[in-house]
Amino acid sequence: MAFTLNEIALLLIALLIGLVLGLMMSGRGKYKRLWRDEQLAHRQTIKDRDAHVAATAAPSAVRADGARTQDDLTRIRGISAGDAAALNEAGYHSYAQIGAMTDEQQATLEARLGREPGVIAREEWRTQARLLETGKVREHERRYIETR
Repeated sequence: MAFTLNEIALLLIALLIGLVLGLMMSGRGKYKRLWRDEQLAHRQTIKDRDAHVAATAAPSAVRADGARTQDDLTRIRGISAGDAAALNEAGYHSYAQIGAMTDEQQATLEARLGREPGVIAREEWRTQARLLETGKVREHERRYIETR
């Protein structure tokens, strides 16, 4: 039994139509729903992360006795809002803590932040923190902000 070219073409068209209909009916949009659910979960995760970063990086309020509960670490040149959140999670909340950091703590912190060794020393975080802690904001701005 030999098929003509027209019969082969019709058979291929019928097979393709069957394949397309079979694929359309079998999944019933399952993969599209899964993709949509994953996208929604991802957006929610991003919102949660941003809210966490904003909450931990925001300047803190002053307690009733006049002492600060937390300093705005983003004022130190080289510390982003994300870095400030990571510093807060590591237990660094004030300029005094940054200024009193040892070399070992500095190396540990660089690894935690994913920075190259020696970045904190090059950017002089400890010196900047000491200036801000003692209230020498104008000196800090002159040395570190205006020279950018």
